[in-house]
Amino acid sequence: MSVQDENKLTKIKNSLESRVVTLPDGTSLPRIGQGTWYMGENPQMREREIKALQLGIDLGMKLIDTAEMYGDGDSERLVGEAIKGRRDDVFLVSKVYPHHAGLDMIAKACENSLKRLGTDHLDLYLLHWRGRVPLAETIEGMEKLRKEGKIVRWGVSNFDTDDMKELWNTTNGKNCMTNQVLYHLGSRGIDYDLLPWQREHHMPIMAYSPLAQGGSLRRQLLTDPTIKEIAEKYAVQPLQIALAWTIRSNDCLAIPKAVQEEHVLANAKATIIELTKEDLNRLDEVFPQPTRKMPLDII
Repeated sequence: MSVQDENKLTKIKNSLESRVVTLPDGTSLPRIGQGTWYMGENPQMREREIKALQLGIDLGMKLIDTAEMYGDGDSERLVGEAIKGRRDDVFLVSKVYPHHAGLDMIAKACENSLKRLGTDHLDLYLLHWRGRVPLAETIEGMEKLRKEGKIVRWGVSNFDTDDMKELWNTTNGKNCMTNQVLYHLGSRGIDYDLLPWQREHHMPIMAYSPLAQGGSLRRQLLTDPTIKEIAEKYAVQPLQIALAWTIRSNDCLAIPKAVQEEHVLANAKATIIELTKEDLNRLDEVFPQPTRKMPLDII
């Protein structure tokens, strides 16, 4: 590796260390982590996916997000292989199915995730989405797992504003650390009320699919003239501008998925890009903030 390349990597690592999101318990995390949806499902991709996750850890994207739902546990198994011997370098997140979130099943679901991941604890355990189990019961189960040391902290995913308000007013609901939701330039519904509510309560957002999952929205992020012009100004790719937008504030952590090492590197580099007010205003014109309550986008 050349001195120039080493300097670039050092700059990326320093940026990831300095541009952080702080959880309610004071834990600081880089604004970009790693998502794993659909990873671990294709045996032919396994080695490449493991190397991609390990490169991300090397660069400083230490948060890895997975779920028991992803590939029926195959994603967790892949992550377990990727972090073998490096558990202390990783902030490990997994999610529990809503129908496993009652007192009768949550402990077993968590134990199964821990076995697949090859660890004795999760740094963060999320309720994947809201189901029929009462929130009070899920919270009680999460708190029990926390006291037993199986999880360090817990949170939720795909909760809208009314759900968060109900959670907040439930016993021990204020122990929730984050809400993981869909958020990117083409999906800004949470800007109207959910994100302001979470800011008011000092609880950061974790943004999944921050580069759009696919289809016309992703194409727009790649081809929009304004994004392309801003990307040219910073000598980066359009999707890096989209990712830099998602992490523009200190209360949003993004978890893009990448299976190619060059994409992992591109994601990490996005943390260096600090968009100006003029950049943000131009992006607001093309991708306007919502002016009314929008249904929570979920994929």
